Amino acid sequence: MKKSFLFITLLVFLLISAGCQSSSSSAEKKTENSVKNKEELTIAFSTWVGYAPFYIAEEKGFFKKNGVNVKITRIESSSDRLSALAANRIQGIGGTIDSQVVAAARGIPLVQVISTEESSGGDGIVAKKEIKNFKDLKGKKVAVQTDGGASFFWFNYLLKQEGMSMSDMDIQSMSSGDAGAAFIANKVDAAITWEPWLTNVKNTDFGHVLMTSSETPGIIASSFALHQDYVDENPEQVKGFVKSWFDAIEYFKKNEEDAITIMAKAMGQTDGEFKEALSGVTLYDKEKAREYVGTKENPGQLYELTKLGAELWTEQKIIDKEPNIEDLIDYSFID
Repeated sequence: MKKSFLFITLLVFLLISAGCQSSSSSAEKKTENSVKNKEELTIAFSTWVGYAPFYIAEEKGFFKKNGVNVKITRIESSSDRLSALAANRIQGIGGTIDSQVVAAARGIPLVQVISTEESSGGDGIVAKKEIKNFKDLKGKKVAVQTDGGASFFWFNYLLKQEGMSMSDMDIQSMSSGDAGAAFIANKVDAAITWEPWLTNVKNTDFGHVLMTSSETPGIIASSFALHQDYVDENPEQVKGFVKSWFDAIEYFKKNEEDAITIMAKAMGQTDGEFKEALSGVTLYDKEKAREYVGTKENPGQLYELTKLGAELWTEQKIIDKEPNIEDLIDYSFID
């Protein structure tokens, strides 16, 4: 009798467990199907370490968990990314804040929904040793990219801070990478560049790092902008997209070794190479992003930099006229 009772009890337990597992499996399948059926959000960015946490969100299923169907693609050319966004072949792009201003000025309907990271030492100015401060660049041959981009934006910001202008220097226009190479070859007195040229200058007997982006927090920063149509039609998915970034950053904080491996693989680097590249970047968690973005009533640094970008690029004739800054930021998706 006792054995029969135990057998029946065990049988009931197994049936209940099987039912729970079946129910759980059905629920997971239903969620997966629900996400797949939602409008796809295709995002694009260049091979830059600051965007790598999106691969954690993909690998660990954070997008799916947060109800958004995301497809990641890499488009190295800024103009190609903008063309794809304008044609709605993609719905989101990562870029420095000043580049989002350029896109908006060209009539592309986009809105920044999150700030993702900032350069905190990865960009800088290399100069001959006798040049001790920024003002000492006056009259010197300085290499800098002059057709837009983060380096040129930062350079113009520094000029404005010091009450100087480009006419104070002998400007040599070239890409940031070429600028670094030109300095190492001793062809210019200074260059606005990035890694590995900041490190390479230490191997010369004539140069040093004059300053880096770590001295101007939040100025060279990136944001993610989505096509306004997608935002209007899919507000819940946008929330899920933003939340997935924060989930990825939290995973990175708690599981750094695994997170580094995921991101390094996605970027085609070794773990060591990726970790070194990431050392000059500050990734934004929810607290930092909320502070940087602010609110409509009390805007943060994102608004200030967006406005500054519009002003500087208009002055430099990179854009014909300033876009409406109020239309370029949506504060509602960081809760």
